[in-house]
Amino acid sequence: MSERKSQILLVEDEAMIAQVQQAYLQNAGYLVHWHERGDAVIEAVKIQKPDIVLLDIMIPDIKGRDGVALCQAIREFSDVPIMMVTAKVEELDRLVGFESGADDYLCKPFSPKEMVARVKALLRRRHSPSIAQSAFVYDPAAQVIRYGDQKLDLTPTELRLFNTLLMQPERIFSRDQLIAQAYNDNLEVFDRAVDSHIKNLRKKIALVLPDVEVVQSVYGLGYRYSPPTSEIDFITGEQP
Repeated sequence: MSERKSQILLVEDEAMIAQVQQAYLQNAGYLVHWHERGDAVIEAVKIQKPDIVLLDIMIPDIKGRDGVALCQAIREFSDVPIMMVTAKVEELDRLVGFESGADDYLCKPFSPKEMVARVKALLRRRHSPSIAQSAFVYDPAAQVIRYGDQKLDLTPTELRLFNTLLMQPERIFSRDQLIAQAYNDNLEVFDRAVDSHIKNLRKKIALVLPDVEVVQSVYGLGYRYSPPTSEIDFITGEQP
């Protein structure tokens, strides 16, 4: 019996770009469904249940929605990985994309090989949680995070902060997103408090994993968790 092909929902209104994307993705072994408008995207995600969505941020939609609004709508019912594809390169535009629920961002013009590598990395993290989480493991019953047989001595806030990052490797979280997910709703938290907790978290991670910065700053955007081997995986798309 042949192995099931991963399905990719490609949403791109420029036919020439879509044809190139399709050719490279199909050559890599993926089944591609192309939509040149955003009108049917929500229904397509519900019915086809794709493994990943490549979404042009400027895609036209009869309801006046752009890619950001479509991404937000998809996030209301699905956790499918979403890669934003756009000609916008400003940091604010990328931040808006990530805050809408996108998992990755690819700027035009892009290398088709890089696109395929990023798709492979997103799919591998989705289907292989043990790889995605690397050697750090969250134990919800004990409310601890371990690295191998070593337990990280974290405060409750540091635990929630690291677990938020750990559960979605390589996803960039803005400070506002981290505040919303890792802090008590009744407390007023400022950006500098997040930075301070990240600094302390890094020190404690360094006690069990020295010389490797897995909690990384992304200039102008926020923070992400990057497993020790993910840099090579992310570029090549190869299984370690």
